[in-house]
Amino acid sequence: MSDFDIEAIRAQIRAMDFVRGSPAEVAMWHEDMANSRANLVIENMIPTPNEDAFFEMMVDEGVSPPLVSQILLRLLDHPDADRSLPITPIAAH
Repeated sequence: MSDFDIEAIRAQIRAMDFVRGSPAEVAMWHEDMANSRANLVIENMIPTPNEDAFFEMMVDEGVSPPLVSQILLRLLDHPDADRSLPITPIAAH
């Protein structure tokens, strides 16, 4: 993946209208993310510090895992991305 401008993405996330996770959900997502990262490391697919920071920021902002996936697709300008999301693809930065 590309390097993400974490603060620029955070600003776009904060401007979005979506239901943020509850504190309990966010805690669960942090735990799930830690487990997922551990599995990636076992598979020798170690995330970069920037990727770790991106996913950490998304959880901290209360973004649900399905929406994180959609935002990531939009950032990468993937053909399956939801073009209605107010997220600027990385190539356009």
